[in-house]
Amino acid sequence: EVQLVESGGGLVQPGGSLRLSCAASGFTFSSYAMTWVRQAPGKGLEWVSGITAGGGISYADSVKGRFTISRDNAKNTLYLQMNSLKPEDTAVYKCAKSSKNWSPSVVYVDYWGQGTQVTVSS
Repeated sequence: EVQLVESGGGLVQPGGSLRLSCAASGFTFSSYAMTWVRQAPGKGLEWVSGITAGGGISYADSVKGRFTISRDNAKNTLYLQMNSLKPEDTAVYKCAKSSKNWSPSVVYVDYWGQGTQVTVSS
């Protein structure tokens, strides 16, 4: 059974940092692209960042230069380092598994985590 469990969310002041983790199990983690998405209150799903099985990385323009995605295949864990956080980053952040190794596009997502809440507020 595929499981994706996020952690690391919380309340942080503007300008602060958080590191999200996504512990994966039930599949060969290293063989698939992985994705972070977020959903703010009352808004639709927003793709944040993705990493291919080969380590290719992409970011949404809204987080480029502030967020860093990485993966540790030995630990079956996906990370999202978030720096210089802004109130508009407030959302539930979810990790997702792609059905492909070459694309982290949400089009190819076949499993989702439950999400972790990130709140940026003073």
